[in-house]
Formats: sequence, C-alpha cells, structure tokens
Amino acid sequence: MLILAIIVFGLLAGGLAQLVLGRSMRDVNWTIAIVTGLVGSFVGGLLVSLLAGDGLELRPSGLIGSFVGALLLTLAWGWWDKRRGAA
Repeated sequence: MLILAIIVFGLLAGGLAQLVLGRSMRDVNWTIAIVTGLVGSFVGGLLVSLLAGDGLELRPSGLIGSFVGALLLTLAWGWWDKRRGAA
C-alpha cells in the first residue's frame, strides 16, 4: 500500500510542477509527470527531511521537498528538451 501511495503522490507532485510552470491541465505530460514526481519526491523529499532533522518519516518538510524536487526536475527536463530540439 505504501508503494501505491508513493507512486500516486509522485504523479501528483509531477503534475502540479507542470501546472505551476504554466502548462494547462490538458497539456500535462503524465509520463514526464510521474518520472519527475517520483525522482523529485525521492531526492527532494529525502534531502529536505534529512536536513530538517525529521529522519525518514513522512513529514511536511519532506512533502514540500518532494514538490520542489519535482519542480526542479521538470524545469531541467524542459531546458534539456529545448536544447536538444535546437541542435
């Protein structure tokens, strides 16, 4: 059940990151959303939770870090796509 919750939260974090960056709900790429959400959740959530001293428990600091990690990865992914498309 925990794995399913992590996947769903990663999907939501990745989708929300794309919405914050200006995509409409219809234009959200859900494949990119789940990848950036899961990786961002793992890296950002883990990093912020450890820096905040919360350990590996589910805390608000980890949830915020998950979103920020997904946001940064979505920005990087967009930058890479534009750079690759221009070449």
